[in-house]
Amino acid sequence: MSYDSLLERFLTYVKINTRSNPESNTTPTTQSQVDFALNILKPEMEKIGLKDVHYLVDNGYLIGTLPANDTSHTRKIGFISHMDTADFNAEGINPQIIENYAGGEIKLGQSGFSLLPEEFPNLNHYHGQTLITTDGTTLLGSDDKSGIAEIMTAMEYLASHPEIKHGEIRVGFGPDEEIGIGADKFDVADFDVDFAYTVDGGPLGELQYETFSAAALDVDFIGRNVHPGTAKNQMVNALQLAVDFHNQLPEADRPEKTDGYQGFYHLHGMSGSVEKASSSYIIRDFEDSSFENRKAFVKKIADKMNEDLGSQRVVISLKDQYYNMKKVIEKDMTPITLAKQVMEDLDIKPVIEPIRGGTDGSKISFMGIPTPNLFAGGENMHGRFEFVSLQTMEKAVDVIIGIVKS
Repeated sequence: MSYDSLLERFLTYVKINTRSNPESNTTPTTQSQVDFALNILKPEMEKIGLKDVHYLVDNGYLIGTLPANDTSHTRKIGFISHMDTADFNAEGINPQIIENYAGGEIKLGQSGFSLLPEEFPNLNHYHGQTLITTDGTTLLGSDDKSGIAEIMTAMEYLASHPEIKHGEIRVGFGPDEEIGIGADKFDVADFDVDFAYTVDGGPLGELQYETFSAAALDVDFIGRNVHPGTAKNQMVNALQLAVDFHNQLPEADRPEKTDGYQGFYHLHGMSGSVEKASSSYIIRDFEDSSFENRKAFVKKIADKMNEDLGSQRVVISLKDQYYNMKKVIEKDMTPITLAKQVMEDLDIKPVIEPIRGGTDGSKISFMGIPTPNLFAGGENMHGRFEFVSLQTMEKAVDVIIGIVKS
């Protein structure tokens, strides 16, 4: 089905910089997310007919309700997307619209960058479709402005078509998902649904209820700096300790060498000097036992290094971030069964695979609302090569409408 407001709505959203900031201690972490919620989304939600639209200062979520129009539909369903975008330039987003994509190169404005099928074979899935791309200087923000636009368009359509019978629907737009803290303060009692979906996935058909379990690992290395000419048996090079620590991790257990259900250690930051250095890792795995084994292994490395050094020069800090939501959702597969059937009825092939990452649904599921993830359409997310198909976004709206009327 075609939705007249979808493209304009999406373009309006993505042009607004809502990048989150991991260095901030506020909620949300950037004022732009607050402004987007209060100045753009809230008035629009009220205009299209959502009720009890309210912004929760404590957690940065904007919540609205489409009341039930049929008492026989007793199930309450929620749809959630996040307002922030990832850590790539989000200022001055200038989307390109490629109608009836015929294949081949797509030049990204005057940036000198291009989308090439040889580098991005996923382009070959979109011949004949309308693609929205970047101009090569920013990300697009389809993650997750696509999801917000799709939810809003579905709610607008349902509000203007009362002949489509449905139960109570709650929508929530939250902050800071990209930095892993957006759902930490999610208010389950306020949202009050039987189950929900994050509309935050990638290509057509994605339906996901398994995520990594995740931990953050920070390691501080304490050295002793003396003149290198007289360093023998005196200097302790903190940078070398960081290298030695890293070299003891399994070489094959890196993101660039793993897929499917394989976990990894990912070094994403290293800095310092001879006197003091630090490394930051994320640890990911799907199974509880292997997740715990990974955490125990890094502790073992640190303990052995400290024993050999004769003092506590390797100091680790481990923090669990989220857990595999499969443990919650598999207890009642209704949300998955329902979405799968709706997709099949729409001639969309469900793609049920684990997320090699996390969504807000991971934390929300463990808080008491089972929340699997639906496709939103974005490809090559978090950078200048990001794009999305308008037709895929339209199908996401179809799926949302199909779920609520089932």
